[in-house]
Amino acid sequence: MNFKKNSLCNKAHLLACPLLLFFVSCRTLPEKAVALKSIEFNHVRIKGELFQRAMKNFDRLETEIYYPENVFPKQHHPTSAGWPGDKEGRTILGLVMEARATYRTPKYLDEMIRILPEKLNRNGYLGPLQGDTIDEQQLSGHGWLLRGLCEYYQWKKDPNVKTVIEGIIQNLALPTSGHHRNYPIDPAERIAGTGGMSGSSVNIVNGWKLSTDVGCDFIFMDGVVQAYGLFPTAPLKALIEEMMARFFEMDLVGIKAQTHATLTGLRAALRYYEITGEKELLSKVEKRYQLYREQAMTENYENFNWFERPEWTEPCAIVDSYLLAVQLWRYTQLFHYLEDAQLIYYNALGHTQRGNGGFGCDNCPGPADNFLSVKADEAFWCCSMRGGEGLGRAVEYSYFQKGDTILVPAFYESSASFRLSGGPITISQHTDYPFENMVTLQIDSLRNPSKLSLQFFVPSWVQDPEIFVNHQETEAVEKNGFIRVVREFKVGDRIEYAFTFKSGVEGVANLAHTKPGTVRMFYGPLLLGHDSETEISVPKGIIIDKVGRDNFRIQGTDIKLSPVYHLMDSTVCQGSGYRKQILFREIAR
Repeated sequence: MNFKKNSLCNKAHLLACPLLLFFVSCRTLPEKAVALKSIEFNHVRIKGELFQRAMKNFDRLETEIYYPENVFPKQHHPTSAGWPGDKEGRTILGLVMEARATYRTPKYLDEMIRILPEKLNRNGYLGPLQGDTIDEQQLSGHGWLLRGLCEYYQWKKDPNVKTVIEGIIQNLALPTSGHHRNYPIDPAERIAGTGGMSGSSVNIVNGWKLSTDVGCDFIFMDGVVQAYGLFPTAPLKALIEEMMARFFEMDLVGIKAQTHATLTGLRAALRYYEITGEKELLSKVEKRYQLYREQAMTENYENFNWFERPEWTEPCAIVDSYLLAVQLWRYTQLFHYLEDAQLIYYNALGHTQRGNGGFGCDNCPGPADNFLSVKADEAFWCCSMRGGEGLGRAVEYSYFQKGDTILVPAFYESSASFRLSGGPITISQHTDYPFENMVTLQIDSLRNPSKLSLQFFVPSWVQDPEIFVNHQETEAVEKNGFIRVVREFKVGDRIEYAFTFKSGVEGVANLAHTKPGTVRMFYGPLLLGHDSETEISVPKGIIIDKVGRDNFRIQGTDIKLSPVYHLMDSTVCQGSGYRKQILFREIAR
């Protein structure tokens, strides 16, 4: 972002111009884009705000609705409300990620894993036996079951879980080979404009039982690719490439694809790119992510549930977009993806996590409404569990490493350990970002003084970045969105990263759907809004004053502002009548 009092060009307009985007990408592309390694869960302990979010979500995932007997369907009862494997897989996945991120032992996870084989049909998967018609919701649900089981296996190396994964691949996935190339992608074959928050089956075309969650076949693809990464076979590779080819043939806008399915499919493609190194895949993912960002992202970085249908948002897709943005940065080292990740974390995930720790759906401000409001208090059947993965990954993505370089792409209270060429090192981080403009690292343990490169993220909403070591300003170099200090460090060294937040007016993010002539207001990465029953306009050329930790005011007026971000505020709910204006018309002073 580029905050200016009278900005003629902002990031959203820049991204909307292909020629400008080409030149910006060429200018910011690093000399050699190398994938970075994220920190392992057992090497980081998170504290502060992110820890509170993760623990509250963990609490929610251990309430009665997520007891094993309520996650798995009872005999002769409908399975996961028409989505076999979906609730089961998302719950397992959420619990695994939260457990690894917080070091807390789940109460019911091992029991879920123990009873899972009892719940499978005779062919080793959930729900009815697959016949002549392929149910894309059954495949989609098993995408989440595979994801949850793969993450559990990577953690525990349980051979029984491996057996279940291989059974699902052998008896549910591989028999669909040859059929995905005929997956219906013609908009005329889909029943348009239908579907609730949980999705439902609607019609049969080409031997496919189709869902209102258009494209959810490609949610299955993500689980299949992760299973292939663990247990590769030639037939599974052929199936993945068949699915991948069909996915990239789909006109996302024309078919009004579900954004959750789209983003999950893109994550599957990135996962496969990591396995194969096929650079064309990375390029395709970047293009489709940009399409999503320009046409299906809301003004507070949530999502339209479908392309061209701004009806409500879904934290499942918000989590997908956050993971995708970080991974795109990891593979390209183009820092605007990392900016997206922070904007999504604070303004989308930070808004949709409810007071009980679960996650709910919002409206889509922009096309018809300048206010942000709650559409559903909680999507307990899917989003609360996916929130567990999103928060768990935020912990994992708190640090990255490449050789003797440690990168800090996000700022959380935490402690972390790394292995360098000179031996192990442990550091602690202290910050109240994004409410305060200081991040402090301390070297807590180090065998011998060692040379180390420390890099801190410098997003476009900060200025005057400086590095101090033991309170002395030190030479630092800014490049590719990071400020770097390279020197020999010793135990007890204190490294301070200081900066100033920019604030002001920015243009809109979604130029395709947001009503023209409106602007947004920011302080750093925080989108600001005004709590009022009636819509207000703001003077041109405003200055925003910070008058409290999370309280702001337009200078020279009595207009109070506050972030859409909140830390699980119980008043952000339907019953309170909550609504916050986030889009404003500018008027002359």
